[in-house]
This record gives sequence, structure tokens and C-alpha cells, in this order.
Amino acid sequence: MIERYSRNEVKSIWEDQNKYSIWLQIELAAAEAMEKLNIIPKGVVKEVKSKARINVKRILKIEEKVKHDVIAFLTSITEKAGKSARYLHKGMTSSDVLDTCFNLQLKQSGEILLKDIDQLLVSIKRQSLRHKLTLCIGRSHGIHAEPITFGLKMLTFYQEFLRNKHRLKNAIREISTCAISGAVGTYANIDPKVESYVAKKLKLKVEPISTQIIPRDRHAQFFSTLGIIASSIERFSIEIRHLQRTEVLEVEEFFGKKQKGSSAMPHKKNPILSENLTGLARLIRSSVIPALENVALWHERDISHSAVERNIGPDTTIALDFALVRLSNVVKNLNIYPNKMKKNLSLTNGIFFSQRVLLELTDAGITRDEAYKIVQKNAMKAWKENVSFLDTILLDKKITNKIPVNKLKKLFNFSYHTKKINIIFKRSLKKK
Repeated sequence: MIERYSRNEVKSIWEDQNKYSIWLQIELAAAEAMEKLNIIPKGVVKEVKSKARINVKRILKIEEKVKHDVIAFLTSITEKAGKSARYLHKGMTSSDVLDTCFNLQLKQSGEILLKDIDQLLVSIKRQSLRHKLTLCIGRSHGIHAEPITFGLKMLTFYQEFLRNKHRLKNAIREISTCAISGAVGTYANIDPKVESYVAKKLKLKVEPISTQIIPRDRHAQFFSTLGIIASSIERFSIEIRHLQRTEVLEVEEFFGKKQKGSSAMPHKKNPILSENLTGLARLIRSSVIPALENVALWHERDISHSAVERNIGPDTTIALDFALVRLSNVVKNLNIYPNKMKKNLSLTNGIFFSQRVLLELTDAGITRDEAYKIVQKNAMKAWKENVSFLDTILLDKKITNKIPVNKLKKLFNFSYHTKKINIIFKRSLKKK
């Protein structure tokens, strides 16, 4: 991922220095287990640990010749650690190191993403509670439907990201496995106790059955979860973008004093952060199909998944980390305009109370179909002629003969649409 969309905490997980350090941890943990099992001489780990150094440039230079990353790594370590290093990797295969490391990197990245989601949840919850009863129009198909509150709108995103947090926890749990099982996963040349020891040391679980690799359905679940989270980010971003349109302007991204919106038009204040998040969501989701296709490998292994994962591992986690933090800041600093929401509510002259009139007519004995026709006719008249919907229905004898005028006026009450808001909030914010 390019620097523009990278934050150091996740980025550092995927740097070569950290990757090779994890490889060394895995090799030393395996050697420790072998020492305890009297498979290799005592003191090997102590000597290697004291002498071994990670030299990224040297490893890459060796790899240019041998065309094998793990061999290049082991060769570099041996150059520094000496003869004792010959006991490293005993009975192991490259995938034992690569897969265990990759899963650990995904776990580490996932744990940071969980913290990002927690930060976002705080921002959303704060805005949701602040505007719990701030009236605005609800829209379906982009068209004014019935009144809701802005807080309720925010609360839907709060719940969605709570679900995303749960999904990510499950995905991290699934990916947190270790395989030290040797060629084709039979443990022919290595004791399963070594694997158990390494797993415990790295705070991973033993992979119940590996081939020569850890099964890729685990990774498919992980990246699919990141894709779902990205889609939630995009849904939120699109909501902000629509609500910031000049004709709507119910919310607006924070705009700095020295910020400029357009190189040509000084008046512009564009929702660039939300637009950027929409683009990042597309990028993050692009990793899902390759991750799913990585599940179907040949026999006990092939490396068709390798190039894919070297790209999507860092790029997807780094991009999602950036996107979650950016969205949290957008929500936290969002300019919200209740007066404009109130103004937009009045645009349609009250026709969004049409369902209340419809229900009252059916209660008064008119069939639903007939009641619908009567109300729709009056609503369309009010909309077309830009007059009050209430005044329109008060002139319709088919309605006033069934519903007293005083009762009709009481139907046009915004509190009717907010009377259950507290119930929804209490249910949604209930601690689990």
C-alpha cells in the first residue's frame, strides 16, 4: 500500500524486518521444543539467539541466487550463528514457517483493526446519542418517506459495526493457527509436540490437520470479513456524501480554515474524505475473490496462492486500518445541521403523513384499496400544486365525512414518529 494510505502500526507488521524476525521466532521456538525432547543438543537455541542477526539486504541478495526465500533466510542466519544453526528447521518445511508467520501477521493486523472499530463505535455512539431526537426525513429510493431522527440513522451504523466487530473477532480466531507438520503434513520428520510448543509460544492454536500448508478457507473467511467491513464503510460514506449535496446539506465534512475545495472554484467544499473512503472500500473488496480462489490448491500444496497473499495481506489490512481511522475522524468532526433537516422536512408540505391518514380511514371502515386511492390523490395534488397536504384533505368530503377535522389535525404530529425511539436505543445500546 502506498504511503498516502498507510499508518505505521499496521504497516510495520508487514515490513521485511518484522517478517524475518517472526521467522526466527518460529525457528527458535521449534528448536527449543526439540531441545526439550532431546532431538537436538542442548544449548543450540542459546547460541543461535546470541549470534543471529536479521540482515534484510543480505537475505534478499542470497535469494537472488538461490531463488528460495526460506533457504536464503536460513543461510543468512547460519552465516552469523555458525554451526549450531544447522539444527534449525530440522524436519520442517518452508510452509511451516511461511504459513505460521502469515497467520500471525494477520492476527496482529486484525487486533489493530478491532481497536480501530472500537474507536469508530465511540464516535458513532456519541453522535447518535447527541441527535437521538433530532428530526430529519427518512428516505427510500432517495425519495422522502417518513420522519426519523438523525440519531436513529447513526444508530443503524453503530449496530452494523458492532456486527463487524463480532465478525472480525471470529475471523481472527479462525486464522490464529500454527502448522509445524513437515512435508505434506504427516509429521514424518518432526514430533507433533514441537508444533504444540511453537503454537503455545506464539499464542496460536495447532492446526488440526494441515496438508503441507494451512487450509486457505481460513484466509478466505478473514479477507471476506475485511470486505464486509469495507462495504459498511462505503455505506456510511455514501450516506454522508448524499447528505452533503448542496440541495440537501444536512451534514457536512469538517472543512479546515486553510483548506481549499477546488483549484478552479473557490466556493467549493467537497466531501473528499467520504469519496476517498468509497474508493478504498472498492480496493479492499478486490482482495476477496482472490482469497476465495486461493482455497482450491492442487493436492497437498502448490504456490499459486503465494503471490496473491504477498499482496493482499499487507495491502488490505493497511488500507482497512487507514479507512476505519479516517471514518472515525469524519464522524467525530461531522458538521450536522438540524435546522436544514427541519427545512427539508417541510419541502413536501406534510405529505409524509399520508400513511397516518390511510390507517385512520381503514379504521373508519373504508377498504384499504379505496382509502389508498383517496389519500394518494390528495397527496399527489398537494405535491403537484405545492400546497399543504393537511389543507388538501380537509377539503375532501370523503375523508372529513369519516374522520373529524379535529382528529385529522392531530394526525400531523411529529412526536408520533419518535415515540418508540427510546425503545430502539435502549435495545441497541444494551450491554451484551
